[in-house]
Amino acid sequence: MNFIKTVVAATLAAGLTAGAASADTYELQSTFGLNVPSIGPSPQNFARMVSAMTDGEVEINVHGAGDFVPPFEVFGAVSSGALDMGFDWSGYWSQQIPVANIVGSMPFGPSPEIALGWMYYGGGQEIIQKAYDPFNVHFLPCHLVIAEAGGWFNKEITSLDDFQGLNMRIAGLGGLALAKLGANTQTVPAGEIYLSLETGRLDAAEFSAPSLDVGMGFQRVAKYYYFPGWQQQSAWDSIIVNKAVWDDLGEENQTIMEDACRANIAFNLADQVNTQAPAIAQIREAGAEVRRFPDEVLVGLRKAAYEVMDEQAAKDPLFAEALESLKAYMVSVGEWPELQNFPPASE
Repeated sequence: MNFIKTVVAATLAAGLTAGAASADTYELQSTFGLNVPSIGPSPQNFARMVSAMTDGEVEINVHGAGDFVPPFEVFGAVSSGALDMGFDWSGYWSQQIPVANIVGSMPFGPSPEIALGWMYYGGGQEIIQKAYDPFNVHFLPCHLVIAEAGGWFNKEITSLDDFQGLNMRIAGLGGLALAKLGANTQTVPAGEIYLSLETGRLDAAEFSAPSLDVGMGFQRVAKYYYFPGWQQQSAWDSIIVNKAVWDDLGEENQTIMEDACRANIAFNLADQVNTQAPAIAQIREAGAEVRRFPDEVLVGLRKAAYEVMDEQAAKDPLFAEALESLKAYMVSVGEWPELQNFPPASE
């Protein structure tokens, strides 16, 4: 750690609040490394747009995972004011905020465009903010992740019975659904997944979309790459801002930050769509088989997933509110994509 970073880290650890360098300069730490494809540079893009849109009056210094606090402590640091802002995957905070699981990884949930509609026009942002308010954190949806893959497997999945005793890295609501079906689910840090698959500690693992997975090298240690990503059809990454910092920004700068996030979402959606095809081609070239789960397996996974979500809703009112709202929104707008469907193309 260099001298400047040491001084800044010491200042934050001492508990000084927002704007360590000046009234208009803020510190943001991501839960991801800045070199991770797509999600790594995303908060940097956001900060650059905010600087440009405010004519340099608001500057946000972006730091990677672990620069000030461990990745899974970012929410607590923002909540306390030790950090001004963070960039995260919402699902990381589901232990404290159960509704974050709906935002982070709703199994058989909405496609990205429907998730986007619900967030801004279906009441999603308002519900989530109610959950964050007790923690003094303002929530800004700022990066919409497209559908993941279903995961990497060293065992064929032909029926629900194949999940019995399967050691799989998977978290969130999807992990709870697979546990219902007899899988041994566990959360393994991203940096340990490759070795765990290679050594047989894991039989399977899900991580992200092909463009991120291929960079992790999983195609070299897994036989099968299954789709669809039933456990996460879309997911939100967000900018989280300490409430006192948010209030001090003022209405004009708050609006600029909201607009910068909307622009960031559009940029990253285009980038993600553009990078999947070459990633899948590279995975195939490495020898991994790209497959789809059988329909009967997906039917069973859906049943288990909805049982899990109903159980979670019974425990937490805001989870229940978000689940009901999102399911109703998916139904209300569902006719539109169905009306636009084409018959399969003939050969």
